[in-house]
Amino acid sequence: MSAAAREAPAPAAPFAFFELHVVRTRRLGPTMLRVTLGGEAMAGFASGGSDQSFSLFLPHPGQSAPVVPTGADWFARYRAMDPEERAVMRAYTVRAQRADELDVDFALHGDGGPASRWARTAGPGDRVTLLGPVVPDNKSVCFRLPDDADWVLLSGDETALPALGAILESLPAGLPARVFVEVPEAGDLTELDTAADAEITWLVRSGRSGHRTDVAVEALRSAALPPGAPYAWIAGEAGTVRALRRHLVNERGFARRAVTFGGYWRLGASEEKLTAEAEAGLARVPED
Repeated sequence: MSAAAREAPAPAAPFAFFELHVVRTRRLGPTMLRVTLGGEAMAGFASGGSDQSFSLFLPHPGQSAPVVPTGADWFARYRAMDPEERAVMRAYTVRAQRADELDVDFALHGDGGPASRWARTAGPGDRVTLLGPVVPDNKSVCFRLPDDADWVLLSGDETALPALGAILESLPAGLPARVFVEVPEAGDLTELDTAADAEITWLVRSGRSGHRTDVAVEALRSAALPPGAPYAWIAGEAGTVRALRRHLVNERGFARRAVTFGGYWRLGASEEKLTAEAEAGLARVPED
């Protein structure tokens, strides 16, 4: 799931609500699960980029569909509702879109958050609501490759892997790319298709010593990077993202405008706390 800022969105153009259902699910690895959504409403969903984000509304156990107010004042009414009744709201990234289907990859965190719990048991016909784009050029797309970029750097953890994979697929043939991906288990390594000249480094947390941020920064610090004008996209755990951005700007000399970054979640903060902050416009909603 950049990726765009995950503060509570407004359902005004270029965004709208979409009523969809689960078509199928597929396990991608020990901690990754793909849910394919579909429905007649897909005809109006206009994903505009490789890290297109959207708001996903999920039902609570026992509900047949998520409860989401509509209309211009939907968000105020949503916040006023009983949290046990109103839909669970999370931000996700489009992994892939076809004419009538949308793939969403879930990182199944061990804390058993509501989105992870829903994804583990999701089955065909289960209903969801999306708040997503109706025009391709929208503010929820962050990866925008400059015309003058000579090469690309991508870095993310498992929560950023769906967007990172889609970005790689979108890169021009032969464009140099240096890619760093952090995942929990070796079984989470996956084939990443791209026409770019990509060098991919996998950082597996299982069995590794050292703080995850230090490991990520050291992997980048020790890497030989291509010459020329860079463009970087960094997403995942907020503390790690900040450290990587500081390294690129302060130690590698990247221009600040050449680094797109987004913290999808924060180590030590509960999912519900981050969601409450996001609803207040203070932070991004984490991918679960």
